[in-house]
Amino acid sequence: MAQSAMMMSTNLQHTGSRNMYYRLGLALLTTITLATFSWAHQGPDPLSHWYLQSKHIKDGQLESRLGPNGQLLMKPRYVADSGGDALIFEGRNAGCILAKDLKAAQPYLPKRELTISAWCSIDTRQSWGGILGFIQDNAEHEKGWVLGYDQETFYFALATTGVDDGDGKMTYFKATTKYELGKLYHVAAVFDGKTTELFVNGVKELSSEEQHGDIDYPESAVYSLGIYLDSNERYPHHGRIREVKVYDNAAQPEWVAQEFAHHRMLAQEDPNPQEPHFELLVAPYLQFATQTSMTVMWHTSATATSVVHYGETVDCSNSVELNPSRIHEVVLKDLSPNTQYFYQVESKTPGGKQYKSEPATFRTAVDSETPYAFAVISDTQGNPSVSGKIAQLAWEQRPSFVLHSGDLVSTGSDHNHWLEHFFPGMRPLINHVPFYPVLGNHEQNAEHYYNYVSLPAPEYFYTFTYGNCQFFMIDTNQKVGPGSEQYEWLKTSLAESNTKWKFVCHHHPPYSSDENDYGNLWKTNKGTHGDQRARQLVPLYEEYEVDIVWNGHIHSYERTWRIQKGKAVESNAPFYMITGGGGGGLETPAPTRPFFQNNVRRGHHYVMVHINGGTLELKSYSLTDRLFDQLQIKK
Repeated sequence: MAQSAMMMSTNLQHTGSRNMYYRLGLALLTTITLATFSWAHQGPDPLSHWYLQSKHIKDGQLESRLGPNGQLLMKPRYVADSGGDALIFEGRNAGCILAKDLKAAQPYLPKRELTISAWCSIDTRQSWGGILGFIQDNAEHEKGWVLGYDQETFYFALATTGVDDGDGKMTYFKATTKYELGKLYHVAAVFDGKTTELFVNGVKELSSEEQHGDIDYPESAVYSLGIYLDSNERYPHHGRIREVKVYDNAAQPEWVAQEFAHHRMLAQEDPNPQEPHFELLVAPYLQFATQTSMTVMWHTSATATSVVHYGETVDCSNSVELNPSRIHEVVLKDLSPNTQYFYQVESKTPGGKQYKSEPATFRTAVDSETPYAFAVISDTQGNPSVSGKIAQLAWEQRPSFVLHSGDLVSTGSDHNHWLEHFFPGMRPLINHVPFYPVLGNHEQNAEHYYNYVSLPAPEYFYTFTYGNCQFFMIDTNQKVGPGSEQYEWLKTSLAESNTKWKFVCHHHPPYSSDENDYGNLWKTNKGTHGDQRARQLVPLYEEYEVDIVWNGHIHSYERTWRIQKGKAVESNAPFYMITGGGGGGLETPAPTRPFFQNNVRRGHHYVMVHINGGTLELKSYSLTDRLFDQLQIKK
């Protein structure tokens, strides 16, 4: 372009008339040039523009310069910098909602080309950090986009129609700069319909043609700032976000460099990491009781040193100290059998932030001669309003512990289902008595399950003894047939057991009257009436005289007759009980009664089991605490 202008100047400078035409041509050429490259300098107005500073936030609302206003999810706090201040995102509830659905967000979402420009800092590393996004990334469902970061670098994730495999396909494009905690960075993502570019502090660090076409948006998502958010993941940002712009054009590298240079002094500031917001994520709860020990666990948002105070009075004169951690676990040892204790936990960060619980109580396990009672609950899932009421009703009966037959949460891989559904919904029960769970299918064998339980190895199957009973806990999501690890372990353990009562607990029921889980019995009379994998264990229960088999999975209540060799009998055979009414959506029995069915009921519920020597009394209660079934067994 410059050579063309020079040649034109040489040819036209000899005559005045031509000079005039030359000036007109040069002016036109300059206009065309500026129009072509204006994106490299001033650029068009963005679709959205937010200054995340104190003067732009009022009463919890982020006021936009352009685009939608945002609703803060946390109480605002600001960190000063050379240009004024910036909003700090901190705590489990951090984030800002810009639009709650696609309809509200659509006017502000780029359709094909886009540029996202953000000034931000990171104070806590995480695998799925979010700065700005409208995204669904669940298993095979991958749509939308998000500008974020992982444990080391910034990334931009994008799904487009050009690579859609039917339910979306997303690529995570990663920068190369390893960010420093507490330091402000300018990050920009650019997509022109065929090429994706990622810039850090004005420098292009990635260019890829892996995605192409229009942006492939999910039908359901939330437009959010300062959080990685989709239907089953919620990862709040910890750090500052100072300014964000979104364009429906693809910026030139020169514009990105200029955008960074305009506030270069921010990137030159010393790092100013903010200590993580210190809060209690999971309140103290109890695990695995014996006659002489009790396990106490809780979870804080930041690493902290901790101590458990305990004793036989509320003064809690004894104490045990723990090493720094976030998930805290301590075994209180050398306790007296069948004795009430008080306990109180205390956690403190290096920066001096502190949490101290209110005193709570527990009782150590009884000996084989002492009566006791336990509660049975299952399938609490994502319904803390129901599971919380059930936990309260069960606690009022003062059980010694809780047996949970699986599906503690709706999605085991979603940390927030544990933090927001299961643990809040099980209080005040589990801070006074331990719970003994098995894995349901909804736990997904996720790491969160193993982080939050303290059970004998390998934890997905185990046994424990309480009073004159032994419990055998099985994972029926895995192999349980003859020759499998669990089958052979269970066979040996049952043969060696010498307790008066034997109970087995696993999630999937060998016998069930459900209408459609094991064949749609409204359309055919062919069905298995129970889980075939779990039914492989039935011969062991019959051979080794198991008394009751506890199950969940079906969201209803069912108690069978005693069953022996595929027939209902009157004695010397196990009962099978489904107690799946802990909170999940309710299910309905089939239209006709199978041979094994004794009592079946659609409704949320819990069960209390009372044992005194050779007498067992079982009572089942509705959500209104009405007794609807009972059973007595004598040995």
